[in-house]
Amino acid sequence: MTSLPEQLLPGTRRALLHRIATAQSEGRAPSLVAAVQRQGQIVWSGSRSCVDDHAPDTDTQFRIGSITKTFTAVLVLRLRDEGLLNLDDPLEKHLPGTGVGDVTIHQLLGHSAGLAAESPGPWWERTPGALRPELADVLGEQTRMHVPGHRHHYSNPGYTLLGALIEKVRGASWEQALQREILEPLDMRRTSSQPRSPHAGGWAVHPWADVMLPEPMEDLGLMAPAGQLWSTTGDLLRFAAFLAEGDDRVLSAASVRQMREPSAPGESGDWEIAYGLGLQVLRTDGRTLIGHTGSLPGFLASLWIDIENDVSAVVLTNTTAGVVVGGVAADLVGIVAEAEPRIPEPWRPLPEVDTELLALTGPWYWGTRANILRMTAGGGVELRPMQGGGRGARFIARPDGTWVGLDGYYAGETLRVVRNEDGSVNHLDLGSFVFTREPYDPAAAVPGGVDGGGWRGLEV
Repeated sequence: MTSLPEQLLPGTRRALLHRIATAQSEGRAPSLVAAVQRQGQIVWSGSRSCVDDHAPDTDTQFRIGSITKTFTAVLVLRLRDEGLLNLDDPLEKHLPGTGVGDVTIHQLLGHSAGLAAESPGPWWERTPGALRPELADVLGEQTRMHVPGHRHHYSNPGYTLLGALIEKVRGASWEQALQREILEPLDMRRTSSQPRSPHAGGWAVHPWADVMLPEPMEDLGLMAPAGQLWSTTGDLLRFAAFLAEGDDRVLSAASVRQMREPSAPGESGDWEIAYGLGLQVLRTDGRTLIGHTGSLPGFLASLWIDIENDVSAVVLTNTTAGVVVGGVAADLVGIVAEAEPRIPEPWRPLPEVDTELLALTGPWYWGTRANILRMTAGGGVELRPMQGGGRGARFIARPDGTWVGLDGYYAGETLRVVRNEDGSVNHLDLGSFVFTREPYDPAAAVPGGVDGGGWRGLEV
């Protein structure tokens, strides 16, 4: 049984407070609120404000901008898991008449459909959605910027199309599907498409003077699936727990893992950030973070999750610019992960032993390269090089007795046992590669055969 998280040390709490205080002060933000979660529990929260005794807390709503896209992506993955669509389906199959129906659902989710980044004017984030009543108004005339599938190009209209797809296939509005399928199961009562008190007001701060201007807070209409939502640090950390482990009431752990896998090449020269399916993937300071950032006039937001260290952080602020919230949230994760590393769970034996599978464990050789096969929970296996890096993967069992790769070079590849007529094991076949019990075992079916002279030294 997993123990409850311990209280953060005083030095860690002070470092977290110092980081957000610096961000609010140097970024000249009217207010800023942040919270950190570990082992599914909020272990720290803090806020700063330009108004004395009026700082926001974990229940104060801010607009979260493009973090909304992650919610939209979850709704699409739910349709896939229910068998109502495939991610490789062209949009036209389910939502005809858009003019861009040849792009796939997968490409829209990962921003590789080649669509424009923004809707044609007027500035959609500061004007009512009623100005764009139809999808044609959102897409405009120049819909294609790049060849679909060839590169990552962030597209807000692409997520408008996904919202329309959800409504078409589900037979309910995007907002209704969101409420019923995500917010209610995860008990996210303070997340909504319209602000609910207590909530922050959006402000623009003059770049060269300490004065402010209120920003409009428009209903985005059809663009809502790309950036409409309001939420709190408390609710977003509930969402973070779901994104870390999955929740069968919403989306399985396997489907959530798929969301975290990079789906298309990033911008040229940018190897530190990639995009999965509705999730950004950031590599910083030796850690991999998944989550999303968001912005709309008057608001900035960031949610980052470190799966390995089991630490999540949310930062919300009500300013148009000035605070690099993604960097602040990443720093909060780093402060906790470095100052108070995760305590590993106790080692425990597997609940049951498959003796046939146990007999397969140990050394296997791909040519002369030594690998180790280990058992994992649930009848799975892991095959890794015995020394150094190289090709390796975890595999999950299939009903037919084979295994399919979950990650690494062999993701999606099939691992199977090839037996002799008497039932004894001849070799392992992994995507046509032969793994034998001895280097180039002459008794195994090694493609090309094994020299009959056997191993030899240098003849002089």
